[in-house]
Amino acid sequence: MGRRASPSRPRLVVATLNPAKARELASLLGDIPFEVVGLSTIPGAALPPEGDDSYRANALAKARAAARLSGAVALADDSGLEVDALGGRPGVRSARYGGAGLSDADRCAALLAELRGVPRERRTARFRCMVALASPDGREEVVEGIVEGVITDAPRGTGGFGYDPVFFYPPLGRTFAELDPALKNRVSHRGKALALAQEALKRWVS
Repeated sequence: MGRRASPSRPRLVVATLNPAKARELASLLGDIPFEVVGLSTIPGAALPPEGDDSYRANALAKARAAARLSGAVALADDSGLEVDALGGRPGVRSARYGGAGLSDADRCAALLAELRGVPRERRTARFRCMVALASPDGREEVVEGIVEGVITDAPRGTGGFGYDPVFFYPPLGRTFAELDPALKNRVSHRGKALALAQEALKRWVS
């Protein structure tokens, strides 16, 4: 993970099997009193499939599974894009929107096609992220980060991932895909949620 900790520090397991995502989450957490490791470092580790009920349920299920597998405190996140003109869709199904096997660009194109003809004032949307913490002894906490924006008429920018190219952030006048990564992390839903998780983790060991 790029962060070496003393042996006296407890482990925090990031509940993802994607090493790149684990590194990103560890970076966003900043300075915490834990040694951060990815779940992929545990042989045979697996995570439950994401359901359609809620971000909270998905994040908690992953955090509980990782805590159980590792015997350590675990952190998991779930997030999605909620478009008001679509009744809050794609929401918890954001990563599966449009069908299986689609790329990020395909999902953005499907979203824009569904919003064709909808005026700018009705294209309001938000990214929502839930971060769950779970310990082997049953302690749990869930925090939330939200950022408001507007869906563009066409993709803009080459950075970020997911729906970033079509999510316009009015305070900075750019899409998330046009923002410097460090700046995006300061204002994004995931950055906000992980800042709250960082404070929670400090309380857990105080």
